[in-house]
Amino acid sequence: MTLSLHDTDFYSWTQQQAELLKAGNLAALDIANLIDEIEDMGRSEKRELTSRLEVLLLHLLKWQHQPQRRGNSWLLTIKLQRNRVQRLLKENPGLQSLIIESVADAYEDAQLKAATATGLNLAIFPQTCPWTFDQIMDPEFWPE
Repeated sequence: MTLSLHDTDFYSWTQQQAELLKAGNLAALDIANLIDEIEDMGRSEKRELTSRLEVLLLHLLKWQHQPQRRGNSWLLTIKLQRNRVQRLLKENPGLQSLIIESVADAYEDAQLKAATATGLNLAIFPQTCPWTFDQIMDPEFWPE
C-alpha cells in the first residue's frame, strides 16, 4: 500500500490542494480525502459546541449544588463559556439545528463530571438537563 501525501505530510497536502483549487485544476484534486476532511471540519465544530456546553453545564451544576463554594472562578468560567458558545453559533449558524442534541450530549457528561467534582451522589443530579438552552445562555440566569 502506497501512502499518499495526505497520509505522510498533511500540511503539505493541504497547501497542494489549495493550489490546485486556485489553479482550477479540479481533475488533480484528492477528492476522497477532501470530502473526508471537509466532513471532519463540520464534526469538529459540533464537538466544539458540545464541549463548550459541557463546561458551562458542569459549572452551572456546581453553582447550583455547592452554593458554599461559589466563587469568582466559577462565575467567570460560566460567563466565558456563554460568550464562546454565542461566538461559535454566530460564526456557524448551521449549528443552531444541533443545539438540542448538543445540550443533551453535553449534559450527560457534565452530570458525571459534576458528581466527581463535587463528591455528591450522581442521583442528586437530574437525568436530563433541567434548563432550556435559553436559560443556559441567559447572562441573568444563575441556578439556585
